Amino acid sequence: MQRIIPIDSPFFLNPDELGTPADWAAVFGNDNPLALEIGCGIGDFIARTAIDHPTTNFIAIDYYNKGCLKTCSRLERHGITNVRVVRAEARQFIVERIPKGSLAAVYINCPDPWPKKRHRKRRLVNMQFVRFIRDYLTPGGDFFFATDFDDYGEDVAAFMPQMPGYANMLSPDLFRHELEGYHLSKYMQKFMAEGKRIYFVHYRTTMEG
Repeated sequence: MQRIIPIDSPFFLNPDELGTPADWAAVFGNDNPLALEIGCGIGDFIARTAIDHPTTNFIAIDYYNKGCLKTCSRLERHGITNVRVVRAEARQFIVERIPKGSLAAVYINCPDPWPKKRHRKRRLVNMQFVRFIRDYLTPGGDFFFATDFDDYGEDVAAFMPQMPGYANMLSPDLFRHELEGYHLSKYMQKFMAEGKRIYFVHYRTTMEG
């Protein structure tokens, strides 16, 4: 069991106090486009991405309380006001709190790879999840996936072309090891400094499917 540290931050939300689905325009105080990061870690990626896109509202979720605390501290330290942080399990949070067709972008960076073969069914990003999340993306919404685990990257890159309603934004490549303009978390930077590779996948929703 993880120790739950109280988080006293104006950027931290209790999901139980949000509507079903949540009124995100009321939460942020504007009607700006909405984006979601699943697994924000310590918040370095979402902080820099939010600075780059001040007219986008970002929701950063993570299951780990300590990561949520560090993310909130980073936002406060840098005066970033267009991010809200929630401690939640991804699928349940999306179903309960995100209106369908409302997300301009979804970012998933280095999720748990569940490396043992018998555990791979536990991976977050699979064909079922990609079909599921498409319902919550806007037309032309962006789906970004990045992993430091070769097998995970190759697996997602292989099945994504089969998914209806998505267009590959890296075509003709199925994935790339560098993605211009995409911020690297400290975890990614550490991994790459060891000479290892990140797999980046980027798709955009279409009117089909």
